[in-house]
Amino acid sequence: MRLLLTSDTHVPTRARSLPAPLLDALDDADVVFHAGDWVDTATLDLFRARSERLVAVHGNNDGAALRAQLPEIARVSLQGVRFAVVHETGPARDRERRCEARFPDVDVLVFGHSHIPWDSHAPGGLRLLNPGSPTDRRRQLFATYLTARLDDGHLADVRLHRLPPRR
Repeated sequence: MRLLLTSDTHVPTRARSLPAPLLDALDDADVVFHAGDWVDTATLDLFRARSERLVAVHGNNDGAALRAQLPEIARVSLQGVRFAVVHETGPARDRERRCEARFPDVDVLVFGHSHIPWDSHAPGGLRLLNPGSPTDRRRQLFATYLTARLDDGHLADVRLHRLPPRR
């Protein structure tokens, strides 16, 4: 099963459109995770139309129209792997401990907000993944997103994709 993880798309405030490589990955994925900060409903509609399955939440920059359609936390089990998606997890310091306490029944937590890619494990085994942002790199060298695979109930081939600079 092919997974796409993204967050903080911020269209149209940070970019007029989504990068072509992200759209290609969207079309190729079996399950798409979006950890919030869509900013407009048109981007949500695009993801819904092009995703085989979308697991998504709202973020702090999402207004009432998006909040009415998306939860604060989404959960899904795929091949026995328990995922949760949330926009914000707080400061980087002690993130693993806080998230493990907040999500004790989860194997993989997908989050956003910081625009900083993150891949770590909490002491109890929770995997934390932040795909960064495909449109607003902030202080990062590249705009990014993640892909992964689920193979027989195991998360595999987690890969950070760096996007070329916008013109």
